[in-house]
Amino acid sequence: MKLERILDKVNSLEKNSFLKIIDNIITSSPKNSKEVDKILSENNNDLKSADNINISRVFNLVTAEFSEVIKSEFLNITSQIDILIDIISRDGNVIIKRDWFAYLYEKELASITRKTKQLAKEIESDRSQIEKERIRDYNIYMACVKTAYTNDIENNRDEKITDDELSILLTLAAKLELSQEEVKLINYLIIPPHKLNIDNIINMLRNIGVIFFSRKNNELYIPDEIVRLLRSVRDKDIADKYYRRILKSFREPQLNQICRKHNINIKELNYEGKIKRIINDGISIYNLLSYDIHKEGTSQSDKKRYLNDIWENNLKIDIALKGATLTDKVKNMIKYFDTIEQEDKVGISVDGYDKMLRELYDTIPDMRKRIQSQFEMQDDKLLDSQSLLDYNIKPRDILDLIPSDALKRFITAKEIKSRGDLILNTLDAYKDADNLYIENYEFIGYRDITGLKSNGLHIKESELGLKFEDITRTIFAKLGFNVDEKLKKEINTSKNRIDLLLNLGNKNLIIVECKTSKDSGYNKFSSVSRQIKAYTDIAKDRGYNVVKSLLIAPDFSDDFVYDCELEFEINISLISASSLIKILEGFKNSKHNQLPYQLLMKDVLIKEDRILKAITK
Repeated sequence: MKLERILDKVNSLEKNSFLKIIDNIITSSPKNSKEVDKILSENNNDLKSADNINISRVFNLVTAEFSEVIKSEFLNITSQIDILIDIISRDGNVIIKRDWFAYLYEKELASITRKTKQLAKEIESDRSQIEKERIRDYNIYMACVKTAYTNDIENNRDEKITDDELSILLTLAAKLELSQEEVKLINYLIIPPHKLNIDNIINMLRNIGVIFFSRKNNELYIPDEIVRLLRSVRDKDIADKYYRRILKSFREPQLNQICRKHNINIKELNYEGKIKRIINDGISIYNLLSYDIHKEGTSQSDKKRYLNDIWENNLKIDIALKGATLTDKVKNMIKYFDTIEQEDKVGISVDGYDKMLRELYDTIPDMRKRIQSQFEMQDDKLLDSQSLLDYNIKPRDILDLIPSDALKRFITAKEIKSRGDLILNTLDAYKDADNLYIENYEFIGYRDITGLKSNGLHIKESELGLKFEDITRTIFAKLGFNVDEKLKKEINTSKNRIDLLLNLGNKNLIIVECKTSKDSGYNKFSSVSRQIKAYTDIAKDRGYNVVKSLLIAPDFSDDFVYDCELEFEINISLISASSLIKILEGFKNSKHNQLPYQLLMKDVLIKEDRILKAITK
């Protein structure tokens, strides 16, 4: 869930710690201070009075400084910040109940206690299963941690690891190619963790700005932007779900090779279990792609060829993997997955996602448990498309969880194409679900629940307005327009929120307002004209030129059309839902990549006949 949405969900008191940290960063002249000042100048230079969109924009400008605040917590050896970050930065933990967070914390502590005892025995044993060279690496790192922690006693100071010492330890761990799990276990061999009070933990995390805690819902919220930052602090280059996708492209002998290098016992683990352990142990994806998957003595050229093969033939990514050196190629792989994580694209329609989930649950008996287990979710979590998208879990991420045999059975049962890539075929099969909503666009506009039910669509009446807006967005996108959600967020304020913004380029915009109505003829001219005038003024204040305003509704009364004909300040045109659908159908058979926007400029009430005739010439 994005920061902006979380800020909308919590109250002003629950935002205070976060805003205080950002305020302190701003007063310390951050690198992007000019851009920050420009945003705040519109809000009397007061961050607290800024709307949530602008707070989010400011945060994105000070992430480098914000990460330093988090890193400073690592100097507090009793904070257990590494354990806590590893929990809250996992894919399924961005929204988490207090009690479930407490359970995961206690589970993690118990696991660390068990593993540190086992590691200590292995290091000291003459018959250790760990290779001698690896034990040497562990002993070197362990001795350095012990010295860094205890050398203060000689100087009559409290035991702690200084910033400089921590920097050296991190460098040493990287050079020894230790995983996060190996580092964590050795650290806690020297400094055993003690169970902390869960409310104290929540307060500590809130005070450093990495979580928001809603007392009303008893839930922790961790914004997507902060999750990415936390992973960076822990040197995790990509989200676990993308790590899983990469690991699934490897053969089992390669997984065994990785496990042996990092002291993972493979005897009791199957293919999926090995993947899960590699991810959970925090093994660096950069080191894994650069060294761990390649046999000793493999040349740089062969390593590059192998990465190209994985990229093109296993991951099926249709853009070339660029990079002259192995390092460049690995960095570009990481950059690709980081980029797609930040995209809002679902890959298929949200409705298609819901349909896919329903059919997976019906066909694969353990599908719900598989999702809950992989993403550490509580059993009572609603696993529909919107809930999963709140966790930034998309359709492809769900399909990646399914073993190939189970996916083959599902594809056979649903008569999905079985030749080629099974996951891509499955996604393609669910891409057309939004067509059903487009076909029922008028029913939604008229808020006709009975008509929708008769066509197999079950939508709550309270959701009809947003659904009408969503489908209108889809239609304009299919007409080739740039429906600019990012710019809309920048222009919108807490009081004035544009429905859709069509970006024509060169600072030219079309504003689209969507209205549903049970009556046969929308007729609220005064309210809608005030709205659109306010939107136009905001856009102009931001330096944009609004060339047209469009109002989409199921129908319009004669009086409404007449009032619009006399209006000249907002340059408004009207399109009925039925006309827009007919324009879309005609556009599909035209030679145009985008509907010429000039065709929308002439009439007040736009008739589809004239536009269809123009685009079929």
